Amino acid sequence: MTIAGGVSAQTVTYQPSLAHKNGAMAYEHMKYLAYEIGQRVAGTEKERLAEQYIKSQFERIGLQTAVQEFTYTRSGKQVSSSNVIAYKPGKSTKQIIVGAHYDSVSKGLGVDDNASGVGVLLETAEVLKNINTPYSILFIAFGAEETGLRGSNYYANHMTSNEIANTVGMINLDSLAVGDKMYVYGDEGEAGFIRNQALEIVKKKKLNVETNPGVNADYPAGTTGDWSDHAPFKAKGIPYGYLEATNWEIGDLDGYTQTVDHGEVWHTTKDTLEFIENAYPGRIKEHLSTFSILLTDILKFMDKTSTSK
Repeated sequence: MTIAGGVSAQTVTYQPSLAHKNGAMAYEHMKYLAYEIGQRVAGTEKERLAEQYIKSQFERIGLQTAVQEFTYTRSGKQVSSSNVIAYKPGKSTKQIIVGAHYDSVSKGLGVDDNASGVGVLLETAEVLKNINTPYSILFIAFGAEETGLRGSNYYANHMTSNEIANTVGMINLDSLAVGDKMYVYGDEGEAGFIRNQALEIVKKKKLNVETNPGVNADYPAGTTGDWSDHAPFKAKGIPYGYLEATNWEIGDLDGYTQTVDHGEVWHTTKDTLEFIENAYPGRIKEHLSTFSILLTDILKFMDKTSTSK
């Protein structure tokens, strides 16, 4: 099966023996987006091809799928982009949103930022497709994050009051592949239940994931800034969780300097598979595997009523 632009919907096929062993499914999706499609700058044909590929994968998995088109004005020009939305029913009609942006900047190939997040999103959707999760799940691949969170803002701003009230939380996946450390963040206080429950899973499964240590007073321990797709949902009062790989203990202590050895990789020409694999052999597969395991278990066992610290 081939969709417009020559993108094969069957390029990545599910392999139960490999899923979560080394992040194989997530890795293949990540590689396809970065190398078969390339730079996915908002409003370009490559971003549209990425949208079509993600839609085809959700449909192959068997999820009810839709594309939400939107436009915005940038530098006096109208830009078109879209969100790809897939729905998985659960035990409850209450829902949790899991999102990752699929666009990239015009430097590098967007392997880390954010083909890695989309890869984990798609792998997790496939692993959970036949599991009766506590909540229904909306998997959303957001367009045009790099130009001002356009896709996530559009989606959140078009939610009805009933949809907001029915949403238990939002989990954001952004830049998972290259940072020195793997993190999970969330709101302060009881609204941080997604982070808290994730850290319980981390402890139980001995995963190499931590949370923001709070070395910068502007970003209290366990939280993060509003620079990614969780922010519009947070602004609506929806609790968030956020998975990311970076390093909060270097640079300006703000989570932007991802690595000790090479500084920032996102938004640079270093954001390629060749650079990351050569600089950090095995890191991508370790990260994708770990984040896929963690996200799957969060969604399998989430309990909003639990607020353990």
